Amino acid sequence: MNILIALIPALGWGLNPLIISKIGGKPVNQTLGTGMGALVVGLVVQLLFRPSVDGWTFLLSALSGAFWVLGQIGQYTGYAKMGVSTTMPISTGVQLVGTSVIGVLIFGEWGGATAKLIGFAAIVLMIIGVAMTAITDSSDRRASLASGLTVLLPTTVGYWIYSALPKAVDASGVAIFFPQMLGMCLAAVVYALVASHGTAFKDATSWKNMLVGAIFGASALAYIFSAKANGVATAYVITQLSVVISTLGGMLILHEHKSHRELRWTLVGLVLIVAGSVMTALIG
Repeated sequence: MNILIALIPALGWGLNPLIISKIGGKPVNQTLGTGMGALVVGLVVQLLFRPSVDGWTFLLSALSGAFWVLGQIGQYTGYAKMGVSTTMPISTGVQLVGTSVIGVLIFGEWGGATAKLIGFAAIVLMIIGVAMTAITDSSDRRASLASGLTVLLPTTVGYWIYSALPKAVDASGVAIFFPQMLGMCLAAVVYALVASHGTAFKDATSWKNMLVGAIFGASALAYIFSAKANGVATAYVITQLSVVISTLGGMLILHEHKSHRELRWTLVGLVLIVAGSVMTALIG
């Protein structure tokens, strides 16, 4: 049962890019729908568990959720410009590298020379893996890749801050869950008001994409329980299956084309990214 719980976030986060691509809409519709759907799950969790947090923890958690939206905007833009099968391994790899470095520099993780050596090797593996998944033979796809990366890479800072801020507070995952979802929704609403002048609220795709937000929220909640039942390292490692699901799904379900050479490099890159993430989890 514990392993089944651990598989929920892997499946949810892996399938979400495929579902959102099928539903369609612009990044602003996708972001707004995701934020609203996540808030619904957050409200349900708050009513069921009724955890209490102090004001400072609530604020930092909400701010964490707001920064998640920044990263998600970049990822959704990447789907539109580069496709899911290209965006996901790059985004995941850059997230893992950034959060690992922040953990070491700010929170003192990877104590000891051996841990730092293994961690550094893991980061190198993930960087090489990201580079491999970005290899393309087509000049048109190279142009799309360059265009997508100009948005994806800077906005990944949002994911880094989203992951780092909860480490600064002393509260359980369930306690900070609602304020994080609230922060996500508020930031998504502000983005929709600015980017679409409010028209995104009238688009059907915005409301349909609430399904993606609900899946994200349910997966995040399942991860909290998985970490408690299986341990953080095991729970985290299993979630890395999500990037494999989304990348392969982009090619098989969304029919995103890759040449034999691109496919070969992508698969090798995926292996390196997952291997690096496993290494960081086991020493973390």
